[in-house]
Amino acid sequence: MREKPPMPWRLILSPPLSGARNMALDEAILETTASGAVLPTLRLYDWRPPCLSIGHAQNAREVDQDRLAALGWDLVRRPTGGRALLHIDELTYSVAAPADHPLVRGGVLPSYRRLSEGLLAGLGLLGLRAEVQPEAALSTEAKANPVCFEVPSAYEITVEGRKLVGSAQVRRRGGVLQHGSVPLRGDIGRLCQGLRFESEAARSLAAARLQERATTAEACLGQPVSWKQAAEAMARGFGQALGLILEPGEPEEEERRRAAQIAEERYESPAWTERT
Repeated sequence: MREKPPMPWRLILSPPLSGARNMALDEAILETTASGAVLPTLRLYDWRPPCLSIGHAQNAREVDQDRLAALGWDLVRRPTGGRALLHIDELTYSVAAPADHPLVRGGVLPSYRRLSEGLLAGLGLLGLRAEVQPEAALSTEAKANPVCFEVPSAYEITVEGRKLVGSAQVRRRGGVLQHGSVPLRGDIGRLCQGLRFESEAARSLAAARLQERATTAEACLGQPVSWKQAAEAMARGFGQALGLILEPGEPEEEERRRAAQIAEERYESPAWTERT
């Protein structure tokens, strides 16, 4: 049986952007890859300033915006589902491709399963012995939890039973966007500083619970992992595991223009971000 030829993809290593600009650029790339105007794309990026992101349907009242302002953190609503994430000291990946591409066709769970092979390979190159957990049904209590890394999701990636990678996906206009967070270092419980709790005791309890259930690359390895190290490993892992030839590139001018428009119309708008 002949081996399948490698598939050409574009690799974008982005400079740090604000939450609104990151989400807008992901969405602009989704549009261009779905139309076939550019190659399917793996984008690796960071956030500046730190940003708390909430899921597409999450209630913004779960966020304590006064505390966010005091901490100097941004707030953005993602185009994908899920719960709150704090983007700080991490590597973020996004995959955008036409919905009929072999790696993402067939629905959310099959595509999660395929793309997780690239994530596992990248983490393995960093020395992390990660594994994909089987699909888990969420309880009513878990569905109401505002914290992403504290609840299970289909095919989540863990190390020694603690969640390491949180991902979410959206399918729109003939394309698929999946993006996710790989915490590299720091206190995973910091997320709770930006959310509303009935008391400080409840906040502290939630942070402690999150620290028990989630982890960072540095905590697992016992040594620092830089963004550059993580990005290089993730790109190599995706290429090797998924049969990709990753061609380094930059967003096209049309993608930059469209991202600026989307950011202004949606992700920088309080009407979008703060809806309940």
